[in-house]
Amino acid sequence: LFFFDSLQDQFDNLEKHTQWGIDVLEKYIKFVKERTEIELSYAKQLRNLSKKYQPKKNSKEEEEYRYTSTKAFLATLNEMNDYAGQHEVISENMTSLITGELTRYVQELKQERKSHFHDGRKAQQHIETCWKQLEASKRRFERDCKEADRAQQYFEKMDADINVTKADVEKARQQAQLRHQMAEDSKAEYSSTLQKFNSEQHDHYYTHIPNIFQKIQEMEERRIVRIGESMKTFAEVDRQVIPIIGKCLDEITKAAESIDHKNDSQLVIEAFKSGFEPPGDVEFEDFTQPMKRTVSESSLSNSRGDGKSEPKFGGKSKGKLWPFIKKNKLMSLLTSPHQPPPPPPASASPSAVPNGPQSPKQQKEPLSHRFNEFMTSKPKIHCFRSLKRGGAGPEDFSNLPPEQRRKKLQQKVDELNKDIQKETDQRDALTKMKDVYIKNPQMGDAASVDHRLAELGQNIEKLRLEVQKFEGWLAEVEGRLPMRTEQARRQSGLYEAQNTSAVNSCAQDRESPDGSYTEEQSQETEMKVPATDFDDEFDDEEPLPTIGTCKALYTFEGQNEGTISVAEGEMLYVIEEDKGDGWTRIRRNEDEEGYVPTSYVEVYLDKNAKGA
Repeated sequence: LFFFDSLQDQFDNLEKHTQWGIDVLEKYIKFVKERTEIELSYAKQLRNLSKKYQPKKNSKEEEEYRYTSTKAFLATLNEMNDYAGQHEVISENMTSLITGELTRYVQELKQERKSHFHDGRKAQQHIETCWKQLEASKRRFERDCKEADRAQQYFEKMDADINVTKADVEKARQQAQLRHQMAEDSKAEYSSTLQKFNSEQHDHYYTHIPNIFQKIQEMEERRIVRIGESMKTFAEVDRQVIPIIGKCLDEITKAAESIDHKNDSQLVIEAFKSGFEPPGDVEFEDFTQPMKRTVSESSLSNSRGDGKSEPKFGGKSKGKLWPFIKKNKLMSLLTSPHQPPPPPPASASPSAVPNGPQSPKQQKEPLSHRFNEFMTSKPKIHCFRSLKRGGAGPEDFSNLPPEQRRKKLQQKVDELNKDIQKETDQRDALTKMKDVYIKNPQMGDAASVDHRLAELGQNIEKLRLEVQKFEGWLAEVEGRLPMRTEQARRQSGLYEAQNTSAVNSCAQDRESPDGSYTEEQSQETEMKVPATDFDDEFDDEEPLPTIGTCKALYTFEGQNEGTISVAEGEMLYVIEEDKGDGWTRIRRNEDEEGYVPTSYVEVYLDKNAKGA
């Protein structure tokens, strides 16, 4: 029994150990699964990261990727995409070569283990049954022997007693012989059972159990070898993608080394080169003489009589001194009188005037001081009407510097030529189809494509006219054609309709009411072309909105430049408040506006008023 109990203990230990081995294998499978999930998640995050920083098509970002530094960054993003693909390969290979294979192997291993331990338990139960049979035979033999001894003793006792009859003695003798025979039979059976048990026990301990243990050992060794091979595969899967990952990193390094700072700087120069010429020197303005001041070439207004070949504001090829100054502000600075307004008529007391005559807060100020005021002010890009409105610029890109305008026009011409080629190819294809229909009427009706051919012909003609228009502007910019007049530009659709009053007010140089600064009609005429060119560059501003109304308290004769005559009791629109110089800007209608003394009018401001 000790041997059997010991053997049973060994089976229990082996069963626990082999189950632990399967648990280790399943734990390793779970580890590899989590590793594959991490690889997939990492690859997905890398792809999303690469996609997030990819330039959007047909956007401003796409234009920025012409620089070598941004090209290198784009190459890095593409390589990171490939890098993510290698991590996906790692996940796929680990899933197929390790996780899938080990999962199937674990199932087979569990079945094999179950079979081996079933055989072991069956052999154990068989030897235990044989042992029980031997014990039963032994006990029966022992019992029969004791019964035979008692029967023999009883016979001998009966035979020695003289008082017992002969029949009783004979009966006792026969009973003793029967018991002896039964003992002999039990002995023979016990001997046979013992021999059989010894044979079974020998086979059990020297054949069956060793075979079962050997199979369990081989199974366990295969499990150990298999998990070792899986660990090798785990490392080999990583090692296989290292060359490709290294190539990705080499490409990133190569892209970084391809960055050319000189080339990027040149691209920036080409992209933002304006083509403007630097302004000339500012001439000295002498204010000691009570005479008409002449303006230098680089000042805002020009005189053609000063010997200068071309005013600074004339022509788009010349530099602009103040490209970011709002035109309304510029016009206000140019046209607002800088002298104190005349006092109201003596018949009316200042207290009767609601706004009262204001004392001048500043003395006579030279035009150059006003220029310095907005030259030092912060540029505001949003002062352009095209940006302020959120719409596109002029069709001919006249709001751009010359060099940028040339590039845009050339780009537009190339796009139109591509459209013409596309339409031409479609027309040629339809023409061939029509010829086929004419030769083989059963394939289709030749007249069915006529309408489409006519449409394509019209489209091509329209595109060619567009190309001619843009080529004309391009030639004009490049200096191959003479500059066209304002009337020709209007007829060709170059500009939008411009506000007449804004152009006139921009074109004319104003004078103070006292006549200290005046310009002749010839000078005003000469200024009209530069002012128009200024409008070409920055597009027209809309007329100033009305901010209220006013009533003329006295008659004012606006004889000086920049002023307007009003009659007593007349109602007018206010478009600019008194800035502290005693003058208010008013408008009578779309064509008539100017300055009147603030003390001559009664102002009713309305902040919600819209422009006339």
